[in-house]
Order: sequence, then structure tokens, then C-alpha cells
Amino acid sequence: MTSASAADPKRWWALAVIALAQLMVILDGTIVNIALPSAQRALGMPDADRQWVITAYTLAFGGLLLLGGRIADLVGRKRAFVIGLAGFAVASALGGAAAGPGTLFAARALQGAFAAVLAPSALSLLTTTFTDPRERAKAFGVYGALAGGGSGAGLLVGGLLTEYLNWRWCLYVNVPVALAALIGAQVFLRDRSGRCGGHLDVPGVLLGSGGLVALVYGFSEAGPRGWTSPWVAAPLMAGVILLAAFVWWQHRAAGPLLPLRIFRDRSRAGAFATMGLATIGMFGVFLFLTYYFQAVLGYPPVRTGLAFMPVSVGIVIGATQIAARLLPRTAPHTLMASGMVLAAAGMVLLSRLTVHAQYVPHVLPGLLLVGLGMGLTFMPVYATATVGVPTQDTGAASAALTTVQQIGASLGTVLLNTIATGATSRHCRADSGTALAEAMVHGFSVAYWCSAGVLLLAALVAALTVRRGKPSQAGSKPSA
Repeated sequence: MTSASAADPKRWWALAVIALAQLMVILDGTIVNIALPSAQRALGMPDADRQWVITAYTLAFGGLLLLGGRIADLVGRKRAFVIGLAGFAVASALGGAAAGPGTLFAARALQGAFAAVLAPSALSLLTTTFTDPRERAKAFGVYGALAGGGSGAGLLVGGLLTEYLNWRWCLYVNVPVALAALIGAQVFLRDRSGRCGGHLDVPGVLLGSGGLVALVYGFSEAGPRGWTSPWVAAPLMAGVILLAAFVWWQHRAAGPLLPLRIFRDRSRAGAFATMGLATIGMFGVFLFLTYYFQAVLGYPPVRTGLAFMPVSVGIVIGATQIAARLLPRTAPHTLMASGMVLAAAGMVLLSRLTVHAQYVPHVLPGLLLVGLGMGLTFMPVYATATVGVPTQDTGAASAALTTVQQIGASLGTVLLNTIATGATSRHCRADSGTALAEAMVHGFSVAYWCSAGVLLLAALVAALTVRRGKPSQAGSKPSA
């Protein structure tokens, strides 16, 4: 091999460092979920405020990703990676030591802000480190496995730490992980200089970040308040207006925050759309099954976390053992569409669950299919969305892909939860003698069918938009 990546003897150690940092960011999105009741009791947190432990992180992370990606392009990916790691470690220590709810909320927001710098720089480092097609497939297989399976692993780790230590360790655990990644970054990552003479698009930052924060906030409030609440409608309308203004400005800015030339290639745009639809359809699994395992089947926290592991295992196998091996000789759209069909089949199996279902014969097959399907999809999506992007735009492209994933997760969680709760209420009214558990399971079933429909739509989008060849370089004329 004569590729640049093959000339770097430290490239596989670099992958380990990048993977460790990515896993930490993904884990932190769910690791505190199971610990939240314990944290609420310890800090005297009102019920109305507890959602901010989750929302503060997602708002900062989702809202600042585009800014984080452009920072990586301007100051250099390795430098941004190190800044993100160090800041994430400090914020985690602050949250673990919190003496009151306000400190914990602020620490979670800081975690999200530094994660918004860390995640795009990690993906862009991966993109520029591995250029040989076969090695790139393996590297993105690992990355896709972590991106998809980390959320399920976070539930398990959160349950173990909460049950055997205490909730604070769900935050403290990030400190040694971040320190190990910092040491590895200094030793194994190749430095990448920033853009000479570049500048930050301040209007783009205000419009883009403001719009994303408004959208994420509106989605997060839709669950507890309902879609007709002014606290939901106003942020969503403001988000749409700000993002429309952001797109208008990006066409005119000399140094745009998000160069729109990234999306001119049909395959790359198709990969972004597939990722968004996949995350909308997928994230109902974690929400509904958490309630199903604990409220219906009566699982304790650790067993609940363990019950999710087949999803993570399926994603790892699908991404590293199947997709990574097939991608060098298989069209990306074939893997993406096949993965979405498999995941949709898993959702259909989960829609058949009852209050008396048993884990191995009834739940496990659906979880494995969902995991395998997501692994088959995520790996080629990451590879297709980032290949052919000029070096000076890899941070922005990586941030845009992560933003699509984050917004899809927020929107999917709210939409599917609304569908499930509405179906549960209608079932109770139709049959007043129905037990609450049966009504909940009915609501989950309806939501799983909707998830299956979204995933099949993602399969169709991938099949129709993603071409056989790799995407053209951003800004150049797409190949036929």
C-alpha cells in the first residue's frame, strides 16, 4: 500500500485514542439516565427541574456542534481534540462534586459544549488519518460501532456505577478516561495545522447555533408540555426561522461556518438524510424498552442495562465484522438499505411484545436485528458522508453529520413518545378495564410500527440517492 495512512505507523494507536474519546462522549448521553433518581434525591432536585440534567447536555452539544466543527478546521483538529478532552474532564469533575442542582446543570452544559468541540475533531481526525479504502473501512467500522452501540453501553455502565458505587461516579468516571485519551493524543495523533488566514463566521455562529438550540429545546419540552404549548411552538418556530436565515447567510458569507458545497454531492446528501431518518427511528428503542423492562417486567437498573447489550453487540458485529469487510467491494447504498430493512424487521418483532413476554424468545431477536441493521447502516454512512471532503472542511462536515444525528435523536424521541402516550391514552379510554401495563405496551407497539416505517423510508432514501462510487470532492462537479 502507498497511501498516506499506510505511511503512518501510529495510525492504529491513533484510532484507539479517537475511539476512546468518542465512546466517552456517546456514553455520557445515556450514562446518567439510570442515575437520575439517585441524583435527584441527593441534591433535593424538584421533579420539574430534573429533566435539565439531560436537557442541559443535549442543548449545548446539539447547539454548538457546527461551531465546534469550524473551530477544529481553524485551529487544527488535534488541538481542538485536546481542548475538548481537557474541558470535558474538568466539567465531569465539577458535576461529580456538585453540591446542588444548579452546579450539576451547569456542569452538564459544559460537558455538552466541550463535547461539541471533541466529537467533530475526532471524526475529522479519523477521516484524515485513514485514506486507504480497506483501512478506512475498518476504522469507520469501529467508529460506527461505538457511535451506535455506546448509548446502550451507557445504560449498563450507569446502572453498575449507581448500584455499586453512587451516582457521582457516572460523572467522575470520565476523568480517568479523558486523561488516558489526552496522553494518547500527545503520543499518537498527528498534528494538523489550522487554516491560514481563516476567520470565524460570527453571524453564522449566532444564527446556526441559536437555531439548533431553539429546535433542541422545543423538542425537549414537547414531551412534558405538549405540542400546543407556547413553550414548545415558539422555540420551534424561532429555530426554523433562524436556520432558514443561517442557510441564506451561508450562501453569502466569505468564510461560512458550514460550507454548503459539502451537500452538493447527491451521495453525501443521501448519507446525511439516511443518518437523520435512522436516528429518528432508532431512539424510541431505548426510551420505550427502559420503561418496558423496569415498569412492566420489573427489572432492576443493572439488569435493565444488561438487557440492552444485544443492541450494542449487534451494532459492533454489523459495523466491524460485516460492513467493514463488505464496503471495499460492495456499494454503500446496498449496505445502508439492507441495514435499515433489518432494523425495521427488528422493530416489527418488538411490536409483538406483551406484558407476559419473556426476554430470550420474545425480546432478544428484535434487539439483535435492530443492532445488526444499525451497524450495517452507520458504518457506510460515516464513510460516505466524509470521503471526498477537502481537508479544510472535514471539521464542518463531521460536525454537520453529528448534528443531524443529534437532532434526529431528539426529534425521534419526542415524536415517538408522543405517539406512544397518545395510543396508550386512547387504549385506556376504549377499554376502561385495561391494566395500565397493558395500555403502555399497546402504546409502545404502535410506536414501534411507526419506527419501522421511518426506517423503511431511510432504506428507500439510501437506495435512491447514494450512488455506487464515492462522493465527489466538495465543491467540485459530481461524477455521473
